[in-house]
Amino acid sequence: MNYIDAGELLLGLVILFAAGDALVHGSVAAATRLRIPPILIGLTIVGIGTSAPELVVSVDAALGGAPSIAIGNVVGSNIANILLILGLPALITPIVSGQPFLRRNMIFMLVASGVLAVLVHGGELDRTDGLLLATMIVLYLVYSAVGMMRSRAAQAEIEDEVRSLAPARANTTGILARIGLGLVFLPIGAHFVVDGASGIATSFGISEAVIGLTIIAVGTSLPELAAALAAALRREPAMIMGNVIGSNIFNICAILGITALITNVPVEPRFAALDIWVMLAAAALVAPFAFARRPVSRLAGGVFLTLYIAYAAWLARTAVGA
Repeated sequence: MNYIDAGELLLGLVILFAAGDALVHGSVAAATRLRIPPILIGLTIVGIGTSAPELVVSVDAALGGAPSIAIGNVVGSNIANILLILGLPALITPIVSGQPFLRRNMIFMLVASGVLAVLVHGGELDRTDGLLLATMIVLYLVYSAVGMMRSRAAQAEIEDEVRSLAPARANTTGILARIGLGLVFLPIGAHFVVDGASGIATSFGISEAVIGLTIIAVGTSLPELAAALAAALRREPAMIMGNVIGSNIFNICAILGITALITNVPVEPRFAALDIWVMLAAAALVAPFAFARRPVSRLAGGVFLTLYIAYAAWLARTAVGA
């Protein structure tokens, strides 16, 4: 075991979480002071800001010659979001959702997943693909904003979220410091994560794709998992499913879209042959719960978790020499 690479990876994840948190809180506070409407803050600053760690990891990996980490990070995160982040909390309490626009967001997630499945079969995500995905996230944000302005429940929900993220009694210096520290340390953390993960892959002869699908995908999803478990323990699971669906949309359209706009991203054949289909299957599994607004029961959560463990075990079994 190369402890230096493992330590670099863990340090990078810690820096990513801390820097991402500082950036989101500082940006929300600044936007609130500038009297930007909460709907715009929630959809843009919060939505994109909470995905910043995954974005900088994917961009750093693609620019650094490790495109499989960039793709694996997104595909693996989307699989983990559904099977792990929905499955594990559902063992504690059934995951119900009364969030507005859940069905519409579910449809958009399925469409985005299908578009990505088509694009990866081309063997590379180029700038045209990136522009398509980026356009999709813009359309999603605009459509969401229009819908939320017509729904008092949605407005109240997003206002509560923005209020919880704005630091209490933060002065201008503190706000700017948070934003500055986040912007400086996010790329540093991302570089540590990618460098450490690449080192581990080299040391063990493991495919970078597998590292991206597992260690990095789960690592960058840990804050969402912790939040989902905390909500389940408080018996307040209403936000979990909506957050998972929104995160998956941002992962595909914003993270891969922006990454592909910056640089072409080669796609390993294994993604088109297997992993993208696992992602689509996971999306198809959760879709009936969203459309029917039925709770994800403990039994369903157990099935989700078992499927994720089986997928991770298969990746581990076939990792060496992949």
